[in-house]
Formats: sequence, C-alpha cells, structure tokens
Amino acid sequence: MIVIKPQVGVGAMLFNTNQELLLILRKKNPDTGCWSLPGGKVELYETIEEATIREIKEEIGVDIHLNELICVTNHIQVEQQVHFVCPTFFATVLSDTPIIKEPDKIADLQWFSLDQLPSALTYTTTNALKEWQNKKQSKD
Repeated sequence: MIVIKPQVGVGAMLFNTNQELLLILRKKNPDTGCWSLPGGKVELYETIEEATIREIKEEIGVDIHLNELICVTNHIQVEQQVHFVCPTFFATVLSDTPIIKEPDKIADLQWFSLDQLPSALTYTTTNALKEWQNKKQSKD
C-alpha cells in the first residue's frame, strides 16, 4: 500500500532589470512540460527560507535575498497522487546569471515579460502571479 503524504515545495519569483520573470521548463512530475518558478522541496529540519535559497542555488546557480512571502498555494492533484503546500517568495538575485544546473529536472530557463507569459504554467506559478498582482495593486 502506497501512502501519500503532503510535502512542502518552495519557490521564488525572480525579476531582472527589465521586469521580466524567470521561469523554468519542468522535465519531471508534477507538471512535466509546464513552466514554473524555480524552487524545490524542503528537507527535514530546514526552514522554508533556507530551502528556497538552497534550491535556487542548486537549480539555477544564483544567490538570492528573500524579500517577502507572496503566498502559500495548496497544489493538490489527486489523479497524480500529488499534494504540495507551496510557499512562494519574492526574491532578488544577488549574484551571477541564472543557468541550468540540474538538466535532469529542467529543460529550459527563460525570462518572460508579464504580458507575454507562456500558456503552460504550473498551478503554483499561476497562483503566485495572481497574488503578486493583487499585492502590487493594493500598494499602488
């Protein structure tokens, strides 16, 4: 009998100086073939902040500073036996240019204008974008 337990998956919204959002094209489930924010799973005894910083460095080779928590998404796909709780941060890139460091997990990495995002976005990415826009509008 397979027991499915919720997992914690973290991610970060990273923008360049042109206000373009960095997205990665996923090679693995969940959401194979979809564009996603960079991130990954929280390890035992690791905070969500530590995990986000570590995962971004492992996946795309950059150091980041976490600015604020944007949202927490409940990513549940019963048919795929997936249940992730996903905190997503707004972060600033501190060093280097993002590159694919985990080619077994990432097919592509691109910067996108917010008005020209790809159509195949993960649920977590879509939710984070919606919450980001809501936060920006409430600050204006």
